[in-house]
Amino acid sequence: MSPSNALAPKENPMNDVAVRPLQPTDEAAWRLLFQGYANFYRRPSDDAHKTIVWGWLMNPGHELEGYLALVDGKAVGLAHIRRMPSPLRGCDIGFLDDLFVDPDARGRCVGDAVLNWITELARARGWPVVRWITADDNYRARALYDRSARKTSWNLYELPIA
Repeated sequence: MSPSNALAPKENPMNDVAVRPLQPTDEAAWRLLFQGYANFYRRPSDDAHKTIVWGWLMNPGHELEGYLALVDGKAVGLAHIRRMPSPLRGCDIGFLDDLFVDPDARGRCVGDAVLNWITELARARGWPVVRWITADDNYRARALYDRSARKTSWNLYELPIA
């Protein structure tokens, strides 16, 4: 699914944060933010890895969509979201894979602006809920999430294949 152009960039008059779909000209800014995100979670991310993810984001046929948060025209945050079928609901919901704000921009309500953008995107698509996960020790992000969403009681498991 391609990034939605149905929603125009949104300005937040409280803090001048704009959120909009990624554009091909955003690659350099996106790569810097994505590397910051990978570093935060201590995950390796070389150029080949970033090239794969960027390719997904620029491919209108791929599920993953990317958005940038900008302050005064400078990219300061990113979000990656996708449609996710919910069999028990019998409908699609949203899944927020990644949300990252540059440490220098934290405290400017960038995360709030991104979550507001995602809320409007979900409404426009008819998704009744958006899910995401975060690390248990990601206290700053969890404070935002606790203000914005409901924490569930689910536990996350991974089945390593390789």
